[in-house]
Amino acid sequence: MSKKNIGSNFDDFLNEEATLDGATAVALRRVIAWQIGEEMKTQQLTKTELAKRMHTSRAALNRLLDESDPSLTLTTLASAAAALGKTVNIQFAPA
Repeated sequence: MSKKNIGSNFDDFLNEEATLDGATAVALRRVIAWQIGEEMKTQQLTKTELAKRMHTSRAALNRLLDESDPSLTLTTLASAAAALGKTVNIQFAPA
């Protein structure tokens, strides 16, 4: 007897609860903050140094690294990427 999944997947559940878009945004935000933090470690950059490179305050950088802060803008993301010697690549993928 083969086992079959019972019910829907988690994305279907979130969609039914009308929270899929919010959950996806939170997940993306966490990944972005994590990637910036990891690149800072790789380059041995302090928050102060990265903030200087971005021409912003350390408080603004703290908001960028705060995975629960929803105020991330593409401008801020692009500035952080440039300060880290990176580029941002955003694309739409099939659902």
